[in-house]
Amino acid sequence: MKTILVTGSAGFIGSNLVLRLFKELSEGTIVGLDNLNDYYDPTLKDYRLSEIEKAKPTGIEYEFVKGDLADKALIDGLFEKYHFDVVVNLAAQAGVRYSITNPDAYIQSNMIGFYNILEACRHYPVEHLVYASSSSVYGGNKKVPFSTDDRVDNPVSLYAATKKSNELFAHCYSKLYDIPTTGLRFFTVYGPAGRPDMAYFGFTNKLLKGETIQIFNYGNCRRDFTYVDDIVEGVYRVMQGAPERKKGEDGLPIPPYAVYNIGGGQPENLLDFVNILQKELVRAGVLPADFDFEAHKKLVPMQPGDVPTTYADATALERDFGFTPKIPLREGLRHFAEWYKSYYCSDV
Repeated sequence: MKTILVTGSAGFIGSNLVLRLFKELSEGTIVGLDNLNDYYDPTLKDYRLSEIEKAKPTGIEYEFVKGDLADKALIDGLFEKYHFDVVVNLAAQAGVRYSITNPDAYIQSNMIGFYNILEACRHYPVEHLVYASSSSVYGGNKKVPFSTDDRVDNPVSLYAATKKSNELFAHCYSKLYDIPTTGLRFFTVYGPAGRPDMAYFGFTNKLLKGETIQIFNYGNCRRDFTYVDDIVEGVYRVMQGAPERKKGEDGLPIPPYAVYNIGGGQPENLLDFVNILQKELVRAGVLPADFDFEAHKKLVPMQPGDVPTTYADATALERDFGFTPKIPLREGLRHFAEWYKSYYCSDV
């Protein structure tokens, strides 16, 4: 019977992971932690938490804790109370562009908060710490697809730098304290009840209001969009496969440390992505059938902190866990459009 901590449990990926664990586990304890900050509309987080409450099965103990990763006393108290077997750290201050103007939030959550998790895992040993990294660590790397063997020493945003730092912290704690850790570099996650600051969600909000959307790098950006169910499938499989504790030829411990990409491996041109989104929004009834899409889009230069391409080499994930993301972009955007219609436009 496992006891699992999911941080960021009111977030996009975290809430979907909790729902997945409800389906997979017949017994055990799940603790969700989230600070419910207002980086984006908190009512969306309340909605996700209500979906979790509705889905809570018998046989599973579930507790939600409102609190901050940077609160060391809170984190230590939770670990002392529950002695977690598996920790999935998905809490973080998200957003590349926001990190350029609000760096303090990233240091508190992504650096100090992650350090508190590592220290708690050290003093209250866990079987496995799984944590969210990001495709942003690849920065402006020209070689594609991005492989976990590539150098990632040139971040182009503070957000990316904090995620790379998480990987370095984790390696250090794996080496020094024999804590099995796995970092997951997520590639452009999308889906229903996602983050409103992500392009597909923001575009939809603007188009519905009749506003013009800006398509960066004149539409020449390519993104490895990955549907949230595929991300959660990857996380769930990785949770069950902690890196092995073993000794090297010199008799010294080899750090039980791993990093994987989770991405679809099929980068999409941003203009093509937006065209599919528009068609699915019309199909779902979010936009009218005669919507003049051309009149509502504007091609603009690249933004600071952005990169032209993200493209995952996820062969290691397939090799070790038998999993490759499967949900095609049109199907995923259809799910999003239908959810958006039911959530925002039900009275329209």
